[in-house]
Amino acid sequence: MRLAAVPEGFEPCPVTDGRFADLVGTLYQRRDEPGRFGFPVEARHANVRETVHGGLLMTRADQVLGITVRRAVGMDVPVVTVSLHCDFVSGAVAGDWIDGEATIARVTKTLVFVRGTLACNGEVVLSAAGVWKMLRRPAARAAD
Repeated sequence: MRLAAVPEGFEPCPVTDGRFADLVGTLYQRRDEPGRFGFPVEARHANVRETVHGGLLMTRADQVLGITVRRAVGMDVPVVTVSLHCDFVSGAVAGDWIDGEATIARVTKTLVFVRGTLACNGEVVLSAAGVWKMLRRPAARAAD
């Protein structure tokens, strides 16, 4: 099985999901388009029908939308996913490249509304909409 080549202009994206992100493989970002991401579908991402597992697609949607939110509010602002609604539209198989895009729909005092898609060969595989909450930073500790 051959992995999809990483298209020109993409580079590894640092995903701050702790060790969990290591389990699903590298997410790539487009250097010149901050809202564009992508990843190759690996054999380990397949379900029993040999198509990409829905759980992997939802994980990638959470990452793509979440990183877009963080970039919109500032990378130093902690955010968490409140809700993520996903619609599975079509499939992909090992060796395919999936493109991800997200856009901010609305920002309030504490919430960010975002939507996006994952697509393969120009066809939407998953559409997603979500809400992220901006957390307050913990108060700085007084020096002992």
